[in-house]
Amino acid sequence: MDFLQKMPITVRRAIEVMGLFFLGWIIVLGNGVLAPILMAFFISIMLLPLYRFFRKYKFPEMLAISISLLVLLIIGGLIIWFFSYQISMLVQDFPVIQKNVMRHLSALSAWVERHSPFSTAEQMELIRTRSSGLLNYAGNFLSGAALSVTSVFVFVALLPIYIFLMLFYRNLLLRFVFLWFPEEMHARVGDVLREMQVIIKSYLFGLLIQVSYMTVLLGGILLIIGIKHAILIGLIFAFLNLIPYVGALLGNIIGVLLTLASSSELWPIFAVLGTIAVVQFLDNNILMPRIVGSKVKINAMATIVGVLIGGEIAGIAGMFLSLPIIAVLKIIFDRSHTFRQWGVLFGDERPDRSPMKDPALRDKSEAVHKELKRENKIEPPHEDE
Repeated sequence: MDFLQKMPITVRRAIEVMGLFFLGWIIVLGNGVLAPILMAFFISIMLLPLYRFFRKYKFPEMLAISISLLVLLIIGGLIIWFFSYQISMLVQDFPVIQKNVMRHLSALSAWVERHSPFSTAEQMELIRTRSSGLLNYAGNFLSGAALSVTSVFVFVALLPIYIFLMLFYRNLLLRFVFLWFPEEMHARVGDVLREMQVIIKSYLFGLLIQVSYMTVLLGGILLIIGIKHAILIGLIFAFLNLIPYVGALLGNIIGVLLTLASSSELWPIFAVLGTIAVVQFLDNNILMPRIVGSKVKINAMATIVGVLIGGEIAGIAGMFLSLPIIAVLKIIFDRSHTFRQWGVLFGDERPDRSPMKDPALRDKSEAVHKELKRENKIEPPHEDE
């Protein structure tokens, strides 16, 4: 480390950028291997309290891990069964959906005829000429979807194996981490690991609670209003809402499409959009901040870029994993004097004064960093949470 500090600043920054480039390259090349490992890492941290509960009552280690994993599989199975049941109800209504879709298309065609020079016959001819291209696109999409389904099955099959092994070899993995650093840094490394554990548990448990109350709240309100397939709309939106910014937009679009296909009227669309807006306002400003807290704040720019990069690298799984990965990286960077500037880039400790005018804000010191956290009301994580 002293050797690096003696290098010119331009050389050090060039090494950092090159390191990030090669790290990103490795992640892109090995995303099929890394995605289930990262997911297993986060889930195994969530299962640690349950595993420790069984160990507290003298359960054998293998049995404690197996029971914890079984609980996870049961919960996952119930979620999949519930989702499949809602989809089957949607499929049963297919004749009604087909009739409503045709009615909406006829209304749209009449509107186009009134406001453009294209008659209904010309519109049908245009659709026929484009149909071959659409069929080819659909064929390519379905073949890609088949590959995606295969990769999902591989992902799901590997996940419990990785979780079991991570829980079983957790002490070995911790020893591996400590051996990377000199003894004088072990206290700081221990703090980072404890902080990471608290943040990941808080974030992921918060997301589970969020999915539950969003499904019940949104689905329940839509059900009372009289929207068909209300619970399915609530469930889909709750899961997509886990993807920051992008997910909420996709959830709105899918909710509108399901409502449009299930109803011959237009008022339910506005009811769905209005209900989603109210529920999301409550979630963003009242419910979620109280559940997850303000222990690590990632700024909107880093979140959006991280979600897009995660989606490009590993698809939907990458989008879900992007935020906890950025949070973990921020914790590591904040604890490192050398890389603290990257933690500043990811974080939301926004100074109310310009560093151009206040020289103290150009400093990497721990005191300045803590002061900015205090100003932005970011609480330090506690191990007992």
